[in-house]
Amino acid sequence: MTKASDTPRIKPYDGPSGGYGSVKSVAEILTREGVLLEGGEALLHQNKPGGYMCVSCAWAKPAKPHPLEICENGVKATAWEITGKKVDPEFFQAHTLTELEDWLDYRLEEAGRLTQPMRWNPQTDKYEPVAWEAAFEEIGRELKALSADPDQVVFYASGRASLETSYMYQLLARAYGTNNLPDSSNMCHESTSVALPQSIGVSVGTVTLQDFEQADLILYVGHNPGTSSPRILHQLQEAVKRGATVIGFNPLRERGLERFKNPQSPREMVVQQETQIASAIHQVRNGGDIAALTGICKALIAADDEAIARGEAHGTDRPDLLAKTENDAGFSMEAAAASAANRRVLDHDFIAEHTAGFVEFAEYCRRADWGEIEQVSGLTRAALQEVAHRYATADRVMAIYGMGLTQHVAGVENVQMLVNLLLLRGNIGKAGAGICAVRGHSNVQGQRTVGITEKPELAPLDQLKAMYGFEPPRHEGVTTVTACEKMISGEVKAFVALGGNFVRAAPDLPRVEAAWRRLRLSVAIATKLNRSHVVHGEVAYLLPCLGRIEIDEQATGPQIVSMESSLAHFHGSVGRVRPASPHLRSEPAIVAAIAKAALPPNPLIPWDAWVADYSRVRTAIEETWPATFKGLNEKMMQPGGLTRPLAARERKWNTRSGKANFITPTQMFAGRPESLGEAGVLQLLTLRSNDQFNTTVYGYHDRFRGVKGTRLVVFMNAADIADLGLAADMFVDLETVIEDGVSRTVQGLRIVPYDIPKGCIGAYYPETNPLVPLGHHDKQAHTPAYKAVPVRVTRAERQSPARAG
Repeated sequence: MTKASDTPRIKPYDGPSGGYGSVKSVAEILTREGVLLEGGEALLHQNKPGGYMCVSCAWAKPAKPHPLEICENGVKATAWEITGKKVDPEFFQAHTLTELEDWLDYRLEEAGRLTQPMRWNPQTDKYEPVAWEAAFEEIGRELKALSADPDQVVFYASGRASLETSYMYQLLARAYGTNNLPDSSNMCHESTSVALPQSIGVSVGTVTLQDFEQADLILYVGHNPGTSSPRILHQLQEAVKRGATVIGFNPLRERGLERFKNPQSPREMVVQQETQIASAIHQVRNGGDIAALTGICKALIAADDEAIARGEAHGTDRPDLLAKTENDAGFSMEAAAASAANRRVLDHDFIAEHTAGFVEFAEYCRRADWGEIEQVSGLTRAALQEVAHRYATADRVMAIYGMGLTQHVAGVENVQMLVNLLLLRGNIGKAGAGICAVRGHSNVQGQRTVGITEKPELAPLDQLKAMYGFEPPRHEGVTTVTACEKMISGEVKAFVALGGNFVRAAPDLPRVEAAWRRLRLSVAIATKLNRSHVVHGEVAYLLPCLGRIEIDEQATGPQIVSMESSLAHFHGSVGRVRPASPHLRSEPAIVAAIAKAALPPNPLIPWDAWVADYSRVRTAIEETWPATFKGLNEKMMQPGGLTRPLAARERKWNTRSGKANFITPTQMFAGRPESLGEAGVLQLLTLRSNDQFNTTVYGYHDRFRGVKGTRLVVFMNAADIADLGLAADMFVDLETVIEDGVSRTVQGLRIVPYDIPKGCIGAYYPETNPLVPLGHHDKQAHTPAYKAVPVRVTRAERQSPARAG
């Protein structure tokens, strides 16, 4: 096991993603958590028809799975959940919460599974056992005391809860009287949820697993597959082997995009065979994606303009060129059209029939200055023109992206620029093509589909009113950012968390923690201990729940839950292992009990019947969204699951214009333009390590980046190190360069020279969250901008290790 150490080892790693490094890591965590045999048996059923869906990322569950449909981080998540270690009443008797506040994030979660409901005792400063019914009674009493102004309460969801739990949870919040339903999507892919409806009329990606089998070119933008969703490497490897091209755009040359050795292939492991995934990785500067995509689009439009001028293509938006060509001697419209069918660059038929806004967008691209594009993107004109050429000669193109696009001040515009590129050649709504947003938490997309949203226009409020006989609130609730702001101002007084580690995940950590302590009520439905539990409100409860991998026995027998993958398929999931404690309750049971304690009786909401039989919740979900969930109970367990209908896949556009929209960006740099090029200011991007999933730290070994025993490092370009008069292994402090009256610093980070674009630095999330102001977020989606944070780097006064992250 790799723990935090005062003598960390920093040594470059030459191996591929996957391979023996992955096998060793898997064996280590299964052994460490004491579940080598039980975990091995459970993993045979992970992401399989009739099995359980991984509790880590939301990647798809294929109809024809591999013998082991797992990845390194998925195994870590499974071992973490079914661990033999327990956090029982004896544990809390031995530790005050003040003491536990000094524990590392890793140590808190590594302690094991929560086993009984607990209430904080202010006299002893300890969590103490409490009976379930007593806990629900007091929580209900506290919520009733705030019910005159329901917006004083936040109902947060982390993204792991099932469709059934999420549906019940949003109903609880709305019956209580609030749309305060922020979730982890606010922190990661809310930019997607805002961008895609404006562009193509759906809130999720359009790609399916079958598209990987037909794509000619895959553009991979702002995502680290080797760490964040390793199972996607199987689809990428298979695509490359059949002749598809993968081109990456990312500030760092992540190993998953470079080389992959499939640990499930005996031949590859024995003969040391590796697959080069990306034919090229373009190290775009942090915040430079709009500029890079503008350059590619500019090159495509210029080539198309030239083809039109030569009479080799026709463009319905350029009547001036058509008229000029038609008057030329020897011009034949028929001949030009025939030539265009083979040689045109843009898909003018698609653009004319299916899109709006092309003329304005094309003019923006034509006016864009190559000098500015190169400066902001950090890429050369020649490199971007080469990508444009490859794109123009590919019939079917898929674009995959992650939080490297979404977590910016202009995250929505980042996503929309990627859609613009696809629209130029009709790469939405055809086989082998489309947009693919790789989500994080395993059901973060699904819980949005069943109503976990702060936006009332996205919830079926009239249908809920008709079904359950109450008037749902019609005003907008809080996002993650506004929830934090209202906690700080004192307007939010209670926080109910369905999973997650909100305090640690949020920006502006010191200010948010201080506000969290002033809450009247904090309630956590959780499987493991984390910082959001040891920092707490005046009245604080820990309600331990079953994990998804555990058998969920209710009145009608073992239950099945469902969730939605990143590729918009609904899947059933069946628990396989015995619960960690006989005192645990399921998430639906806990939500129902809080609802019954906090809400007036409503015979139209069958809380108890739902808990007894989850299929009845799914029937209610289908009644609420009949087109989306038709046949959920019958089809969710079939291989491949139930496909969610998406109009954009059929080239039907549910937008205001009735078409897919080219949306012209308002800025070239996706961060704060005023900070770009400012002397001594570098653009920070926060990173996840290979031993981490979101805020959960499984260990202190970022194998791919060669860092072991610490997370308190900053990755820097060698030229920036020299320019600032610093040196490798020196300790430095980071300070945010945003004037809002708050000083933000993180101290004692060790410099690691790294292949990262000049002007950019990288450091781990969540250790550097204190540097991110609440006001540093996307302008439309309010997604915290954990990327392109302007900071200064200065030599630390104490040249020795700080407290490990």
